[in-house]
Amino acid sequence: MARKTYTLLMLILLLLSFGGNAQQLQKTANIIPGSFRISEEEMRLYRMINDYRQRYDLPPIPISVSLCYVATAHVRDLFFHHPDQGACNFHSWSDKGPWKAFCYPKDENKKNSVWDKPKEFTPYKDKGYEIVYWENNPVDIDSIINFWKSADYFNSFLMNTGKWKGTKWEAIGIGIYENYACAWFGQLPDPYGPPMLVGESTATEYLPLSGKINEPVKPEEKQVQEGPVISREDSTVITPPVNASNTGSLKYNIIVRTNILLKDTAKFVKFYSEKGYPAAKSLVIKGKARISIYETSDRTEAMAKLREVKLQYKDAWLLKR
Repeated sequence: MARKTYTLLMLILLLLSFGGNAQQLQKTANIIPGSFRISEEEMRLYRMINDYRQRYDLPPIPISVSLCYVATAHVRDLFFHHPDQGACNFHSWSDKGPWKAFCYPKDENKKNSVWDKPKEFTPYKDKGYEIVYWENNPVDIDSIINFWKSADYFNSFLMNTGKWKGTKWEAIGIGIYENYACAWFGQLPDPYGPPMLVGESTATEYLPLSGKINEPVKPEEKQVQEGPVISREDSTVITPPVNASNTGSLKYNIIVRTNILLKDTAKFVKFYSEKGYPAAKSLVIKGKARISIYETSDRTEAMAKLREVKLQYKDAWLLKR
């Protein structure tokens, strides 16, 4: 009898210990390293958004270190791991970081939302809503803001119109990396305040603005200043290859088909020509055949045309060469 009692007591102690460890893991999972910083480029895009709002008498949106951390993680995840494949769009997440993999909109349901990502791995306690920008080459700040302003869906976030009319944004996060940029919007203030910029003095911890926290957040010594480190086995393909033709006059092509067989190019060119794109042609670059339906040397013209084409061909993208 005594042995059974001892065994039961040890089991209870073990369960209590496991519960305590699980709670500790949960506490330390949603932290922001003290070494986290955002770039001048990201801060510039943030200011451009608020300048745009100010012209229409809208209040500025406070920048949030938590949402910037989410945004920074997501643009790197998109660039390195490309979770936006098949039925998954740009709001999707891979399984390569401290978050749950998510294919949006396929995985979305009443109890499982991609907009819960801020709560999942940062101290931010509310949902966040994201807009994304992508192009075939490292992004240009002016192109990002102009594209977001020109499309009703994106502009509704910036200006609180449409679905977001009457909503008050209390937090925003910006992330820019290589071909991607995103902004996350939240309806609750971030108690951890704004992020620091690259080059600013080292922070030992990120504390809520109240100064109260149960366990101070300590920086990770190996954390890269610009944002979360996301692993990639093949580091040789992180940087996009340099196209030699970029040194001369640039051309922008709107691509609607990629990786097609060379013998099928004539068929696709004819198909798109008959669909109202007489400039359709095939491009073969490094052995890969693509179908271009529009070509121009004017970037602004190319971006405007791309928005138009995407209404019919949502997977269309811009090739700069």
